[in-house]
This record gives sequence, structure tokens and C-alpha cells, in this order.
Amino acid sequence: MIVIVKPQASAEQMEHLLERIRQFGLQPMVSTGSERTVVGLLGDERLLPEGALESLPAVEQVMPILKPYKLVSREFKSTDTVIEVRGIPIGGKQIQVIAGPCSVETPEQMRSSAEAVKAAGCRLMRGGAFKPRTSPYTFQGVGDEGLDYFRTAADAVGLPIVTELMDVRKIDLFLEKGVDIIQIGTRNMQNFDLLKEVGRLDVPVILKRGLSATIKEWLMAAEYIAAHGNHRIIFAERGIRTFETAYRNVLDVTAIPVLKRETHLPVIVDPSHAGGKAWLVPQLSKAAIAAGADGLLVESHPCPEEAWCDADQALSPQQLMTLMGDLRKIAEAIGREL
Repeated sequence: MIVIVKPQASAEQMEHLLERIRQFGLQPMVSTGSERTVVGLLGDERLLPEGALESLPAVEQVMPILKPYKLVSREFKSTDTVIEVRGIPIGGKQIQVIAGPCSVETPEQMRSSAEAVKAAGCRLMRGGAFKPRTSPYTFQGVGDEGLDYFRTAADAVGLPIVTELMDVRKIDLFLEKGVDIIQIGTRNMQNFDLLKEVGRLDVPVILKRGLSATIKEWLMAAEYIAAHGNHRIIFAERGIRTFETAYRNVLDVTAIPVLKRETHLPVIVDPSHAGGKAWLVPQLSKAAIAAGADGLLVESHPCPEEAWCDADQALSPQQLMTLMGDLRKIAEAIGREL
């Protein structure tokens, strides 16, 4: 259920409304847009007597939200949410490309990666210090010291960092190192304890779609984060598993407009994990931007053939620069900026 607040409601009237909601054992979640303020009600709405809020001076209308996902839905907030990361907007008119290596390897590799990402015109950098791998015998990431390599290299060129969190026990380390965006990977999309914990943080979260997750399951996973207080959520489509074996995953381009209809939150795409091959990345990237994605997660490496993991799908610095040029033309054609 949501309460639409009257435009002329005073601060005192608004506070009275929130206090009244709490008296019925519900938690109010306020969303202030450019045109109106909406209050979402979390909890057992059966505790709320019929007509209990409609007569309050701050209330314009009380409306039920029919979707099982409440806070992330378009019904809760009709306008697009723009998430600011150190002054860089994700969502809205501007498109962001987040590039960098699959895994953090060495200080030298991260320094070269950061310089290449910056030179290409990307404004955020990705990289994994902790890697979830299918086999327990393959490279699992550098670990704690990898965050230091990453932070130092990115800070040298002024790039915010995006990296994957796999374990709640690493949250304090991520906060200590100043991770700008926490990524929840595909294998942890329904790790509900992890989702609850990042929901308590004031750090943006990229939530990747599970290998075989439906749109509804993905939205409900985001609702776990939002229900615990963190509304700075970015959806990331990274391909889904089907019967096809000619490429790594199937990029679900259809998910982009569907999500844009269902949620007010930004939607980005990971073409690298979808295709699994560097030669597929440019075409998938262009398709994603043309379909309305707010950004991309692209793997790049100073020397892809020497990458410690996912070498086949990493772009070289020159390939990344070329891709950025092509994407600018598409962004301009659809009335957006890169």
C-alpha cells in the first residue's frame, strides 16, 4: 500500500502521518520525487483499519500496490531513479560504462587497467578481488590485498570502484576500503542473508540476475535489499542459461524494457558474461544501449591473452576505446549521452 501526499502538506502534517502509520505497527518508507511524495507501508497491512489514513490532512490518496515487490515497483515511484556515485549519475539521460578486468591480479596490471579505462572515457571501474568460480581448483581471486591494488590504481586516475561481495564477513573490509558500488553476483542473487546485510548499508548495490532467475524472482531479490533500507539498487542483466551451447549465455535484451516498465531503478547490462567472447561484446553492447539500458559492465584487460580468468571475453584497451566511440553514436541517436 502507498500513501500519496498532498503537495501543500506541511512538515508537521507529514510527521503526523508517519507517526500514525507507526502506531499501527507498520514501517513508513518515504520517496520524494520531483512532482510528488509517496509513502510506502511495510508490514502486515491487515493491522490498518479501513479509512484510518484517508482523513489525515497530509493525505491525498491511499492506493494498494498489487505487485509482490513494493518498494522497487513503478507503482511506488513513477519517475526514474538516478543513483549518484561520487557525482556520477547512473540512470536518467546519461549512460555509464563500467570497465575493467575480471579479476584483480597485480598492482601493475591494475594500474595499466585503470589508465586504459580512464583513457577510453569510462567514468567507473570494475574488478574482482574475490572470484566465485565453478571449480574449487581454479583461481579464486587475490583476496583482501586485491582491494588495496584496486583502490590505489583507481584513485590515481579518479575512478570510483565496483567489486563483488560474496561473504557478509567481508562487509567491514569493503567499507574500510571505500568500495563505491557493491556487486552481488549471479550466484548470490538469492542469498537472502547477504541481501539483507547490504540492505542495511548506505552503499549502492549492483544486483546481477541469477543464471535461471525469472524477472519476478530478480525483482523480489531487489525488494529484500530495499526492505532493509537501501534503495540505491542497480539491476544488471548478464545473460541467462538456456539449451544453447554456441555461446556462454543468452543475453535477455527483452528484460531491459520489461524492467523499465516494472521498476523505477536503473538497469545495466554485462555483455561480457553474456557472450563469453570478446568479439561478441561490441554487438551485444550496442543492442543493450539501443534497447534502453542505463549502462554496461564490460571486461577489459591491458593484455587479454595474459588474463588470469575469463581471458576470452576481455577487450583490449584499443577495443574498449573503439567500442566507446561506437556507443556514443548510438546514445546520441536515441537522445542520451555517454
